[in-house]
Amino acid sequence: MKTNYSLKLILLLLFVACSSAAIQAQNGNLEGTISDEDGLSVPGATVIISSLKKGTTSDFDGHFSLVEIPVGAYKVSVTYLGYANVDQDIVIMEGRTTSIEVFIEPKSLELEGVEVVSYGVSSQAKALNTQKNNMNITNVVSTDQIGKFPDANIGDAVKRIPGITMQVDQGEARNVIIRGLSPQLNSVTLNGSRVPSAEGDNRNVQMDLIPSDMIQTIEVSKAVTPDMDADALGGSINLVTRTSPQGFRLSATAGSGINVITNKPIINGSFLLGDRSKNGKFGWMLSASYNDNDFGSDNVEAEWTDEFEYYSGVDDSDGEPVLEEVDVDPYTNVFEQREYLVQRIRRSFSANMDYKIDANNKLFIKTIYNWRDDRENRFALQSEMVDGEDMESGDFTITDGKVTSFLAEVTRETKGGIDSKRNKNRRLEDQRMQNYSLGGKHLVGNLKVDWMSSFAKASEERLNERYIVYASEYSVLNDNTDTRFPIMTAENAADAALGNFEYDELTEENQFTKEEDFNIFVNFELPSDFFGQGDGAIKFGARTRLKTKLRDNNFFEFDFEVDYPTLASTVTRDLSDTDFLAGSKYLIGSFADQEWLGSLNLINGESIPDEYLRENYNVKENVFAGYVMTNQKLSEKLDVLFGVRLENTNITATGNDILDEDTLAGEITKESSYTNIMPGLHFKYSASDATIVRFAWTNTLARPNYADLVPSVDIVSGDDEIILGNPSLEATTSMNFDIMAEHYFESVGLLSGGVFYKDLDNFIYTFVGETTDDVYGEETTGYEVYQPLNGEGATILGAEFAFQRQLDFLPGFARNFSLYLNYSFITSSASGIINEDGDEREDVDLPNTTPNTFNASLAYNDRRFSARLSGNFTDSYIDELGGNDFEDRYYDTQFFLDFNASYQINGSLSLYAGLNNITNQPLRYFQGVKERTQQMEYYGQRFTVGLKYDVFKK
Repeated sequence: MKTNYSLKLILLLLFVACSSAAIQAQNGNLEGTISDEDGLSVPGATVIISSLKKGTTSDFDGHFSLVEIPVGAYKVSVTYLGYANVDQDIVIMEGRTTSIEVFIEPKSLELEGVEVVSYGVSSQAKALNTQKNNMNITNVVSTDQIGKFPDANIGDAVKRIPGITMQVDQGEARNVIIRGLSPQLNSVTLNGSRVPSAEGDNRNVQMDLIPSDMIQTIEVSKAVTPDMDADALGGSINLVTRTSPQGFRLSATAGSGINVITNKPIINGSFLLGDRSKNGKFGWMLSASYNDNDFGSDNVEAEWTDEFEYYSGVDDSDGEPVLEEVDVDPYTNVFEQREYLVQRIRRSFSANMDYKIDANNKLFIKTIYNWRDDRENRFALQSEMVDGEDMESGDFTITDGKVTSFLAEVTRETKGGIDSKRNKNRRLEDQRMQNYSLGGKHLVGNLKVDWMSSFAKASEERLNERYIVYASEYSVLNDNTDTRFPIMTAENAADAALGNFEYDELTEENQFTKEEDFNIFVNFELPSDFFGQGDGAIKFGARTRLKTKLRDNNFFEFDFEVDYPTLASTVTRDLSDTDFLAGSKYLIGSFADQEWLGSLNLINGESIPDEYLRENYNVKENVFAGYVMTNQKLSEKLDVLFGVRLENTNITATGNDILDEDTLAGEITKESSYTNIMPGLHFKYSASDATIVRFAWTNTLARPNYADLVPSVDIVSGDDEIILGNPSLEATTSMNFDIMAEHYFESVGLLSGGVFYKDLDNFIYTFVGETTDDVYGEETTGYEVYQPLNGEGATILGAEFAFQRQLDFLPGFARNFSLYLNYSFITSSASGIINEDGDEREDVDLPNTTPNTFNASLAYNDRRFSARLSGNFTDSYIDELGGNDFEDRYYDTQFFLDFNASYQINGSLSLYAGLNNITNQPLRYFQGVKERTQQMEYYGQRFTVGLKYDVFKK
């Protein structure tokens, strides 16, 4: 049956192609490329044959095509914001495709008799022209426009876009939140091909894995069209790699710098080499990037509770201790201080080629390989209050409801790796992402065909990751005087002597996560004019995405208690630092040395299944999609795009059935499938050449995290916890409404504002509950249960504002200043969230919805010198729901301030410098209320300086 259907579809497409070719016999086609003064591709240029009311825009490769042009001679006009208009004469011949090349150059403006030249706006012009001519609501940004030379990763560039919030990891932007929706609810593509995730338990794409100097353009689609993947609840980010130039290009950077927190150097470099054959048919570009950053972070963490109980000295009839409860103010019952030492090496390689067979056929290959080594040592001092049954009346102090001292278990832990050239006594996280794409663009009569097949893979490998822990038990002073800076210290300093810390455990673990994607899609486009107003098109196509996700971990424990009974018997290292960025009072003390830990010969370890059985799974997800849509002109100023997309998802998830933490009862495999039909409607009203109003009604979805779908059952008796998977999770869906108005300044700038509304169904959250019987086994009553569940619904209402332009109306040198501002506001509500008591919670925000986001940048550009001061503000928001509002985890307010400058030494050579995180902004979480710090991590400032060399030959 499926074979017959496929055969009929192929015959239909052949019939359409042949019919269109026959119709085309009375007409001809036009295709071409548009490049700037340096021979670089120009996306988003408007190409018009005014006498025929025919027009189109160039794509990211600067390519355009027009079909069904009557035979004859015409004038083609190319317009581009910030560039001089170009007119070119063409002759269209019957049944043939005419090819042209167009080069455009920046124009100067005359204001009150004074010629004004805009410097450094080339990349900004390309971004704004693409955004202006897109049918849907987008933000387009050139990486050169907002970063310094060069920027560390693509996440740092994305965070400048309206409606975008970035979550940081070790001071670098990693996970992207679009319009208040979690990272796993958004899609990231590379040249239109989905980027796989190396994360083990979610779909997050690591934005800090991709260097920004490998990317030409970032396009954020906030209202997707039917020809795009629908799993983009918040939006879709498409990263466009650099394309082959129209002439020779050589570019290279070399730089260095320093991290203030470690006084260790930064080394970075990149090169780009490309050219095109003399006949213009074959273009190629090779590029590479390298960044070595040796840094660290100062970290403090705490957990808060409002409950206190201790052993009354009496046992009940079953011999169980009777606990006495005391009313207390919220206090920290767990405190941890951490010192991180990190070396992050980022490498990237890319090779892109295109070949123009003839005027109607073009093939291309795009490849990129990203490889990041993250070496880390972590030293952690933790104090945790002992359980109530181990606490007696003389073991604590409570004054006026404030818990000021108690008996605690105190541990000193060193995290490291083996002594090898790759690991260097550190935990080595080897992350890689690679993408290989082959595609083509074809004209068959008046039928446009484009297709692409790609293979993408992301992996994370962490081998020989070692932890050694020494533990003691003594009374600690619990100082919550300043709840933003809590601290625990030994009540008696002698108790904290290294000789009192006894061997607890030595472990080594190996982790491996892999995700592979195979994608293939094909699009067909035919001209149509439903309303007699000029250009229009019908577009239809299909896509297949075959994905596999695998996680395979193990864990071993070793016994060195006889050899190294106390911390004093090891080789130790004192990490105390009065310059600790969270405050000089945090003196962390001594730990087992990481080189000593790496030198230990670990053999014949005992496997500990409860540490990895729940983590391992294998998931296959196949998505088959098809769509049809049309883009029509309703009038000279009003365009409409409407269509529908169908996606069918098939999932096979395999996990482990675990009994009593460490007994593997077998594997559980569950299959599920669902189909989503998602219509979409877009209006674009051009009030003038410079002012546009857009409206969109779209429907999108987000599939559950792989780890949540795994049908695993893990009963952790030691912690009285049960962790469950949920293969019955449904995809989250959303109906979205957007209105956006945009005004484009002739001097290359933008003023825009709009509102959006999202109505979500079946959003996913982690339920925290408690068992009331022994349904999960003997004596499991009262265990805490963690399981991902579908909530009922949620809504998001938001607004966005953006302004950017050169201040060319100011007198003298002041006209070289430019301003970049954007602000986003979001409010949300969620229903169907159940608390630990089984009741529905009220007045709950949807996690990861940031109420306020603001970006500001003041820049100066003249013929040689440019400088920019940039600020990025994000408001606090709920990050993770707890069992109740007291336990909710919040991501705190952040404000980053960066400065960068460059000086053009000559036509090809420039000097750049930058200072990042001027405000020493920490990553901070708080529990329940802003005053209760749950985590604060400081990174210090980073300074870089270097040279950039750039040569163009058309």
